Amino acid sequence: MKVATFIQPYEMTVTETEKSQIEESTDAVIRVVRACVCGSDLWWYRGISQKESGTFAGHEAIGVVEAVGSDVTQVRPGDFVVVPFTHGCGHCATCKAGFDGNCQHYQSGPIIGYQAEYMRYRNADWALVKIPGQPEDYSDDQLKSLLTLSDVMATGFHAAKTAEVKSGDTVVVMGDGAVGLCGVIGAKLLGADRIIAMSKYPDRQALAKEFGATDIIAERGDEAVNRVMELTGGTGVDAILECVGTEQSVDTAINVARPGAIIGRVGIPQNENMNTNQLFFKNIGLRGGIASVTTFDKEILLEAVLSGQINPGKVFTKAFALDEIQAAYEAMDKREAIKSLIVF
Repeated sequence: MKVATFIQPYEMTVTETEKSQIEESTDAVIRVVRACVCGSDLWWYRGISQKESGTFAGHEAIGVVEAVGSDVTQVRPGDFVVVPFTHGCGHCATCKAGFDGNCQHYQSGPIIGYQAEYMRYRNADWALVKIPGQPEDYSDDQLKSLLTLSDVMATGFHAAKTAEVKSGDTVVVMGDGAVGLCGVIGAKLLGADRIIAMSKYPDRQALAKEFGATDIIAERGDEAVNRVMELTGGTGVDAILECVGTEQSVDTAINVARPGAIIGRVGIPQNENMNTNQLFFKNIGLRGGIASVTTFDKEILLEAVLSGQINPGKVFTKAFALDEIQAAYEAMDKREAIKSLIVF
């Protein structure tokens, strides 16, 4: 079978490997229907973080169950499923508390990447999210939105949820990548009255507005803080969705927050050291981390997509075949695509 493979920074290829198979009783094998490139994949693609040459790539997919282990009873061969990146078991204390992204039974180690014709999935019984019907029952646009439920839509929603966005709130969304744009959707789902999106790219600004942003701020740093204060009469905002991870983004998030506000942080941290004194003196909360993908999909997001309430699949602005994996990564790296879709 074919699988996307990392060679070295700025070089991806497709290699042949043995077809994925059941290795543990809790596994499933998935025939991948759609996959994609994530903004976090660009970290190792650009050489910012380390990845071993020859490593398989990807962590987002939807597909059809090909086979299941003996302990898997909730899904069966032929089921159409969202394939979350989190692999939560569903029964540990952490999963039960709603944080399956930090499942206590999560197993790290070699596993075929999601950008592949087939993949092995751990903890399949609870973590996989069944989609009614079959892939052919859905339009291409619907398939795109279903694919976002494997990561970016759930991660954007996680930012809004951990920031405790509620009806009537004024919210700032830091970041205009796919996660930030899905954060706009998440804030709207939770009832935010005003959503201020930080974005300097016209195509992303337009999509943020379509998703529910009421205001756009293109400035950065102190200028951005001043603009937020102008819009809020000097008060600051109730909640901030930090979807970038840079020191400047976190600093801006703190400075636009009113006393007592909460920052929902899902941008992967790019600096290990951060001064938290401002959080203390302004009574600002900082929460967030790895998204609770299965939990949020089952509670709200799958139904929101199926009903047409949300259409996060619009973050996919270019599509590629698996054999075009190099071009898919280049499009993301050069900001020619907000998010690259891989069609099987």
